[in-house]
Amino acid sequence: MPRGPRLDAPGVLHHVMARGIERRKIFNEEGDYQDFVERLGKVLGEGGGICYAWSLMPNHFHLLLRTGTGSLVTVMQRLMTGYAINFNFRHKRIGHLFQNRYKSVICEEEPYLLELVRYLHLNPLRARLVAGMDGLDSYPWSGHAVLLGKRKASWQEVDDVLGRFAEKLGPARRKYRIFVEEGVSQGRRPELQGGGLIRSLGGWEEAKKPRRKGERILSDARVLGSGDFVQKVLKGGEKSGDKVEMDFSELVKRVASVMKVEEVRIKGRERTGELSRARALISYVAVERKKMIIF
Repeated sequence: MPRGPRLDAPGVLHHVMARGIERRKIFNEEGDYQDFVERLGKVLGEGGGICYAWSLMPNHFHLLLRTGTGSLVTVMQRLMTGYAINFNFRHKRIGHLFQNRYKSVICEEEPYLLELVRYLHLNPLRARLVAGMDGLDSYPWSGHAVLLGKRKASWQEVDDVLGRFAEKLGPARRKYRIFVEEGVSQGRRPELQGGGLIRSLGGWEEAKKPRRKGERILSDARVLGSGDFVQKVLKGGEKSGDKVEMDFSELVKRVASVMKVEEVRIKGRERTGELSRARALISYVAVERKKMIIF
């Protein structure tokens, strides 16, 4: 069954996920992680978006974002396409890096924001990339260490999250860490991995409870939240078939910069190995961006 169009609107909270093609690695070395983090901060800053939580794993990533003036489509297109170009160039590879388009679920802020912050930040521990909470506290590629003050990421929203635990920074960080540690025993939390009726109600047990005659609960697989919230999102936030115009000259300029080839030579008739590779990369990115944006 084809996926429905994305839902988006200014100020909406999104849980965003993407995997490497065939579940292959999208981060091979520290430079890859650093490149992704820097790009994320840049695109959020330019679009006015907010990041509450993030977790980078070897073959996938999770982000908890609130859109600003720019749409989620624009943010993710710039982030993933730019990263894929540089990743392929660094590792001397060609072809798709990500598995299809990213997945995004619109989330109701209460009661899900803190639950999702905890869920995203526990990913490295669940995947056994770190040993225990002490290992998670120092894991460099998630927002958990930033909230604890062990790492810096100026683009990550810290005050709003910690302010929900205590007014003063020290007690807030301690209570936040306790909150995260309490989530370890909760396992994989399938109810937080997408949208729909079952997840929004808190699992099968809640969904099976008898309801008043004629009572209906609106749900949508693209939304994690109450029926009223789903209705509000569907009424005001759906943008079916949105497109982002591609500035081809900007793409050529970007590829020329990455591959250290003069732009005028790429546009000319000269035929060399480096120019052929540059033109092939431009063609690949143009197709990839179109696939990610038009749906």
